Amino acid sequence: MAASFPETAISTERLLLRPLSEDDAPGLAMMMADDLVLAWTDLPHPFTEQYAADLARTLAPAHRAAGRGIVFAVTEHLTQRLVGLVELRATDWRLRSTEIAYVTAAWARGEGYAPEAVLGVAQWLFEDRGFLRLEMRTAAGNTAAQQVAQKIGGISEGVLRSAWIVRGESGEVVEESRSDVILWSLLPEDMEAPEPEHSGRHGDHRYVLRD
Repeated sequence: MAASFPETAISTERLLLRPLSEDDAPGLAMMMADDLVLAWTDLPHPFTEQYAADLARTLAPAHRAAGRGIVFAVTEHLTQRLVGLVELRATDWRLRSTEIAYVTAAWARGEGYAPEAVLGVAQWLFEDRGFLRLEMRTAAGNTAAQQVAQKIGGISEGVLRSAWIVRGESGEVVEESRSDVILWSLLPEDMEAPEPEHSGRHGDHRYVLRD
């Protein structure tokens, strides 16, 4: 039987990352109906409520059970509103390495939710699951994703040439073009602990985002 992540939830200062529920389907479908999601991800298009329900009911659990990774719904603590999706994939259990990808709802961008969620997952991976490497791949034109990688302390390792497909809509036609990809990595030693005088400010949140 393949190694796999446990079904779990991760709490950060403002967010709860939890397993997907079929009740998330309407919010997921709305979140994915966005030009930036179409452009920078490889998610199905159109991303329907039926696909979202299938993702929660069968696809995400199978992804986890097979040891490939895990999918989290990202919600606000205060409102329980769905603000994003985080996926771990291409997990290598021998190397203790995995890749992270994420989507943030259009209304929630600019609030720092993406780096907070990614940093929370990184802390869980390194401290609780014994992982030693986290990777992120960002399309060359996706500056917002690159800023997230930088804020969590990620190190740029180089460019993968013509390694991604960028999509855009022209009328009812989805047009595709090739893009370079920047490869980022985060290791346990890259994570920045708070200064002693600030420790405890956020309870058990032991790592901080970089400016």
